[in-house]
Amino acid sequence: MNHSDHVQAVALHASAAASSPVAASWRRCLTVHGLSPEEARSPIRLSEAELRQAREASGTLIEEASGEIDRLFSTLGRAGCCLLLTDGNGVALERRGAASDDKDFRGVGLWSGTVWSEASVGTNGIGTAIADERPVVIYRDQHFLSQNTRLSCATAPIRDHRGRIAAAIDISTCREDAGEMAMTILSQAVRDAAARIEGNLFRRAFAGHRILLVPAEGKATPALLAIDRDDLVLGATRTARLVLGLDDARIACGVPASDLLHETTAAGEESLHDAERAALRRVLSRAQGNVSAAADSLGISRATLYRKMKKLSIN
Repeated sequence: MNHSDHVQAVALHASAAASSPVAASWRRCLTVHGLSPEEARSPIRLSEAELRQAREASGTLIEEASGEIDRLFSTLGRAGCCLLLTDGNGVALERRGAASDDKDFRGVGLWSGTVWSEASVGTNGIGTAIADERPVVIYRDQHFLSQNTRLSCATAPIRDHRGRIAAAIDISTCREDAGEMAMTILSQAVRDAAARIEGNLFRRAFAGHRILLVPAEGKATPALLAIDRDDLVLGATRTARLVLGLDDARIACGVPASDLLHETTAAGEESLHDAERAALRRVLSRAQGNVSAAADSLGISRATLYRKMKKLSIN
């Protein structure tokens, strides 16, 4: 049975599609996108103006991801790999590849400005990772199109500061000796890079605010909270939302980080006395213990500050 017949037989078998993510993707390609595995189909390619517009829309993503892509390529580029950073629609915004491999990768469409969604080229690392919202490895004949079966791809989606899919990072190879173990290693590399990019995007979105790392055992992506000066949560990464049961509505209502992290006092809430004492200690710390400077920053007299310090048992 050739590749095309195999894809059609598996994709149309309901139980296979239900149990296998690859088979489910093949089924989408046939029934939703109307593709055929034997057709000669190149990725959709944007015009220069369209690519420029896509890059401008993803300017922050490109800035925060470029360093990670460069580091990843410096490690893996000589192994005959091509790296792509795409937006949430699968548009290749950034590419890294060795000049000696350019001919092969350009031939299969792994180039800036191409669209690697499932609707464009069927099951592939980028399109399927975005559609399934999870890291994937698409190994050779797991691709939908017969013409792409010499490719092996490891891809991880990247989420924005609200936890929504915003991009994907992919590493692909045409090498015949790229076995499943090698692809597993590449998959871990792109997942680690995606996690760091997510962290970069989150910190940039909430620059100037406190960022807390939430314990999240077994999670591959960072669980981060952005906190304002009053201890209210301003934002949370996807992993933090899952761990703490957060969503946009709950964040918008205002929830104390100390409540989420079970850091409240035994009485269930912080006393006004404790809050004032903590605030005053911070002011004194910033003034390096200089009472006069601390009083000036608070807009009160030195005598008043001494009285407050005595009342709050601050030495």
